[in-house]
Amino acid sequence: MQVDHQLIVQYLRRWQVARADELAAEVENCAGAGLSDQLQLALAAEKAYMPVSPALAENRAMVRTLMGYSADLMERTLYLGADRLPAALFCLDAMSERAQVMTILESLAVWGQDRKLPADRPDSLLTALEQMIPSVMVRGVGVLGEVLESLLAGDTVLFVEGLPSALIMPTDGPPGRQPDEPLTEPVVRGPKDGFTETVSDNVALIRRRMRDDRLRVERLTLGERSRTRVVLLYLMGIATPELVQEVRTRVGRIQIDAVLGSGYIEEMVEDDPLTIFPLLKVTERPDVVTAGLLEGKVALLVDGTPHAVLMPSTLVAEMQSAEDYYHRWPISSFVRSLRYLYLLIAFLGPSIYVAVTTFHQELIPTNLLITLIAAREGVPFPAVLEALMMELTMEALREAGVRLPKVVGQAVSIVGALVIGESAVQAGLVSPVMVIVVALTAISSFIIPLYAMSLAVRVLRFVLMILAGTFGFFGIVVGLMALFVHLSSLRSFGVPYLSPIVPPTGGDQRDVFVRAPWWAMRRRPQFMPAVDHPRGGQGNRPSRPSAGKRGGTP
Repeated sequence: MQVDHQLIVQYLRRWQVARADELAAEVENCAGAGLSDQLQLALAAEKAYMPVSPALAENRAMVRTLMGYSADLMERTLYLGADRLPAALFCLDAMSERAQVMTILESLAVWGQDRKLPADRPDSLLTALEQMIPSVMVRGVGVLGEVLESLLAGDTVLFVEGLPSALIMPTDGPPGRQPDEPLTEPVVRGPKDGFTETVSDNVALIRRRMRDDRLRVERLTLGERSRTRVVLLYLMGIATPELVQEVRTRVGRIQIDAVLGSGYIEEMVEDDPLTIFPLLKVTERPDVVTAGLLEGKVALLVDGTPHAVLMPSTLVAEMQSAEDYYHRWPISSFVRSLRYLYLLIAFLGPSIYVAVTTFHQELIPTNLLITLIAAREGVPFPAVLEALMMELTMEALREAGVRLPKVVGQAVSIVGALVIGESAVQAGLVSPVMVIVVALTAISSFIIPLYAMSLAVRVLRFVLMILAGTFGFFGIVVGLMALFVHLSSLRSFGVPYLSPIVPPTGGDQRDVFVRAPWWAMRRRPQFMPAVDHPRGGQGNRPSRPSAGKRGGTP
């Protein structure tokens, strides 16, 4: 690359600050050679303070230099108006929507060819240019740092000779995909669209469901190098100002090189970083986020990831599925109760089996005990070691099924489980009953709606198995007591994690282990810090028509 040292020095001298003079002297020393990496980093460190020059050539040289003469930096020279005023348009290939850029170029090349632009008056020139550019929003910036930030976001930048400002036109259109059904939260009845990696599309999916002018959308930028766009959403009049401000404060104090996913933010804003339980609800479904906003929660959308973060969250919220609210309430209540039952099985199944077969055989009926003894005859390992081996093998198969290509992953996990289980039983390494217990436990963990909660249960299961194999039921009870104390101490943005179970809230029990009909849930959750709790009228309960109003022939 050929660096125009003279234009860079000319720009830095025009800046007229001490640091600029130092940099100009270093650039002059590099005459005839490229700029060193140290000098380029020194220039980049000052870009937030570098003003846009009224000289077009200087702006072009500085943009090229600060971008490192990048191969995907696109530049087009233009001549505007009847007096052929020089201009230059910059954009990044593949980051800008090409059709929008072509429309802007066509308009600049055709419009005003017979009109004279007020080149001697910068304010009038800026106004005239804004009127001739066919863009939804055109804004002028006077700092090169903002110019580069806009370029990297996919916008198009226009420099004009004599204008000490650059025109920013939103043309961002990075590669993306269409909204599709979330793979981790599928439903039989309900919306089939899910979040994508484009934050603007995700905001639109929420706006589509909530056409309320009180929905507030705030844009933030995180990551010193990634400059990731983050969107904060809340419903004014329902979410409390204290909660919104607390979210702003926690997110605003994040200092990190890059934010490549919502998990980066999740670990930096939660109340207790040492717990394995998810203190924030992560979802791919726009309807779940909309329902959370209506409860007074705050949502975070991160550009580049299809996962939204809802805060605060509770253990009850982690066990709820979007489909619970789309089926009839008796069916949803039955499924939800079944979910909590299998949560206990996924959590305690292997531990209870180990404790009973190792320490408490007297609790087993005689016929069943004889069957268990016959099944374990010849197994060379104690029950706790047998359970740990089988559970670790199941976890390995599960992870292998996730990491392998989708075409072969499911087949490998199913065939592997069948082959290994049958072979282990035939070889006498494990008992058939243990294979049944591990399989039932694995199936039970799949019923948990959210993957993060399932991971927590899977990890704690190993701790309880070790306690059961060491102390029997006494170890299980001690482990459960320690777990309850830990859960009771957890908070999510000040909300107790076990709410509304502990502390108990009477009205909120309608949406915990069972789901009451919609006409009975007239108020938002009481444990949530919401401003406006009523959400439904008293006349929503359906009733049979009176005798005088029934249809049909008299």
